[in-house]
Amino acid sequence: MESEGVRMDKWLWAARLFKTRAIATDAIKGGKVKMDDAPVKPSRDVKEGDIIQVQIEQLHKVVQVKTVIKNRVPAKMVPEVYTDLTPKEEYERIEFMHAYKGEYRDRGAGRPTKKERRMIEKIKEEY
Repeated sequence: MESEGVRMDKWLWAARLFKTRAIATDAIKGGKVKMDDAPVKPSRDVKEGDIIQVQIEQLHKVVQVKTVIKNRVPAKMVPEVYTDLTPKEEYERIEFMHAYKGEYRDRGAGRPTKKERRMIEKIKEEY
């Protein structure tokens, strides 16, 4: 008897959403992977057409399964595996966070310069 689905943790790793299967399993157990706004288990079967919400660091990614795969695919084949339904605004928000880092500063970076402080204040006013 052949099963149509593949384990959630294995599919997330094979679709290159996570670097290792162990990281995918930890993310699922940590509640960072959802289907229909409900947390899932690592053993949950993934089927074609499923919509999966994944939180990868600060990015809230939404994907729709195109193909159920068991083995990791090359990066060029990722568009054949899933459709990215993540809103454009989410990517813009992440890009903005990385570009300006807001209040966050690396340890040992010291206080912001006058120019950096003015830029931070200007950005805060806009958003």
